[in-house]
Amino acid sequence: MSIPNHILEQLNSQADLISIIGRHTTLKRAGSEYKGCCPFHGEKSPSFYVNPQKNIYHCFGCSVGGNAISFLRDYESLTFIEAVNELSKQTGIEVPKEEQQNVSYQRRAPKPVTPPQEQNRSSAAVGQAVNQSHPNDSDSSKSNIKQAHTDHSHADQSHADSSDQSYMDQPSYPDAQGYDNFPPIDAYDSVPYAADSYPSDYSQDDGYPPAWLTDTDAGIASIETTDQDGNLYVLLEQIQQFYQHNLTTHPHAKQYFLSRGLTEETFETFGLGYAPFGWQHLEHQFPQDIEGLKALGLVRQSESGRDYDLLRDRVIFPIRDNQGRTIGFGGRALDDEVKPKYINSSDSPVFHKQHVLYGYYESRQQRANDWLVVEGYMDVIALYQAGIYGAIASMGTAINESQISRLLTLNPTLTLSFDGDSAGQKAAWRTLEVALPVLADDKELRFLTLPNNHDPDTFIKSQGSDAMREQIANAMPLSQYIFAYLSERYDMSLAEGKAKLMSQVRSLTTALPKGSSFRYLLNNDVYQKLGGKRSQNVEAKDALLDFDGDMTISQQLQLCFLFQPRALVDDPIESIWQQSGLTRLQLPAHIQKKAASDALRAIAWEDLQDAALLNVVTTIKRCVMHLPTDANAAAHFILSNLDHTNQVTLSGSWGGFYRALTARNVLSLDDLIQELVSSLLERNIKKKMQELIKNPDHIKQAIVRMQAQHLSNWLRAQHAERSSQMVTVQS
Repeated sequence: MSIPNHILEQLNSQADLISIIGRHTTLKRAGSEYKGCCPFHGEKSPSFYVNPQKNIYHCFGCSVGGNAISFLRDYESLTFIEAVNELSKQTGIEVPKEEQQNVSYQRRAPKPVTPPQEQNRSSAAVGQAVNQSHPNDSDSSKSNIKQAHTDHSHADQSHADSSDQSYMDQPSYPDAQGYDNFPPIDAYDSVPYAADSYPSDYSQDDGYPPAWLTDTDAGIASIETTDQDGNLYVLLEQIQQFYQHNLTTHPHAKQYFLSRGLTEETFETFGLGYAPFGWQHLEHQFPQDIEGLKALGLVRQSESGRDYDLLRDRVIFPIRDNQGRTIGFGGRALDDEVKPKYINSSDSPVFHKQHVLYGYYESRQQRANDWLVVEGYMDVIALYQAGIYGAIASMGTAINESQISRLLTLNPTLTLSFDGDSAGQKAAWRTLEVALPVLADDKELRFLTLPNNHDPDTFIKSQGSDAMREQIANAMPLSQYIFAYLSERYDMSLAEGKAKLMSQVRSLTTALPKGSSFRYLLNNDVYQKLGGKRSQNVEAKDALLDFDGDMTISQQLQLCFLFQPRALVDDPIESIWQQSGLTRLQLPAHIQKKAASDALRAIAWEDLQDAALLNVVTTIKRCVMHLPTDANAAAHFILSNLDHTNQVTLSGSWGGFYRALTARNVLSLDDLIQELVSSLLERNIKKKMQELIKNPDHIKQAIVRMQAQHLSNWLRAQHAERSSQMVTVQS
């Protein structure tokens, strides 16, 4: 199976290499890189480095190095195709299954075209051409003009992607001021193009291509006129140069950027340009490259079969990939009344908008350290021009999990700046939900809503760059943002409103990574803000004592699972094994050599040899996704599916236990469940030790002893941390 190089480049550049390698060795930040002990050869002093900017690794000890694909292939023993498919799953980049698309296309000899003529583009001239086509029916002509333009605009809109969320659902061109009086595409086939649709230095005597595009001194390679394979990256670069050149020859377009406060240097840095008016200016400019233009989605076909340019009379924002290559374009209408205001070029073999962040390449060139997600192109550019590097924007779609993970790898703190209106705050909340699964305890998400309905662009113009830096530094932490956002949506004067808010917070925290301490802390923090006076864990323990202090640990845990069955969605035993580091226990070489392959696996519920507990756990896991939301109703549903003996025992205890918890307003049993499960694990490990003393196995005995000590140390640390948190809360 042949996979195009551009797909492989995208997979390697978008892969979370830190996380991939971090599964096998501990990596610590060292300046702009990460270092650790090489997973390929045993070493005590770290000489293995990972560069997240270039997404490559290298060991100075054994000289191994490569990218994400090579690591999966060489270390995890995957085949090349398996490694590619694994990265495809992680990044969301689709690897074509059929005949592979690539960046090549067939260039053709140009068809004879009428070159641009030096004449004014006036409605009278165009109207004359239309009237010549329909000499006896002026009313019919007007009707046809309006209908053809409506059809054409709808075709255009069907492919348009707005890079500003608030314009996603706006109407198309037909009602836009300044466009109603233009004739249909057919009319343009019968009249020469206006001079102001092309650069003023375009000379029809020079033939194709124009001198400015083929000027080798300007770094643009000369274009052959014979049939040959073209390259989409090369074509995109030439189109970008064409658009950028147009900015110098169309003062009204340049004035738009100047009026927004941009400088000539910024024009050059971001390659800003202008797509002239005219339905087929790209075909006239690149007559040999029609196939490539269509592959890029920059030239499309109307319902009547006529080709037309996607971007017309719009200022242009080139979109670049991580290597700085132009891969697409965003176009903004010069008139705010024209809808949609923004149009992005569509996905192509080299452009997949869900994997691209506008401004990422430019910020990397400035070695940006602090990253800020904003809504639009102009926000990115305004921040960059103000010397605030690291601002990026998504391509009209919400930023995705893999992009957030990559940014958090570059810096553990990521700030989101969205407009304060309803659409902006909804976008911020969606981004929050997307980010939670990759928000490990050492990562932080912050939220910035600028005052007086400013966006970064307008705020910098109004208040200056120093004020913007201060706003970013004081952005709201995730915990505060969640409470502020939800408290505006529920009536906090009512117990019902508080309960709904707490329920949504618990639902959010289940999306956090396994073993997250932030889950406990966030739940407890919100509970305290809602008026809770004591730790949920203390209240839950007291409820158990008040209810029946003689219950065994297993019976207590079974009732806890009945009250909070979703605690089993992320298996508590596996979570403890992961959090405590028991899965990564470093065994001495001589023991590791002789140990069984599953020596460090987590204890299973079956290993506890507790039939009643196992029955509760397996029953809940089987039906947890189908349980009613009400805790009491869910518990009775579970009870009805238990073995008869266990059902009778727990049914007699459930009512009193439920009343004891609700009387104390206990909302979460996360910590109590962890303590009870930890106690059972400690007992199980001690029991193993006793059995191994009777029936000696020195290898197993050494491993179990290490596990017991490691778990004990971790539990003491957990207890100390919670005690300090309680002191802080009470003070």
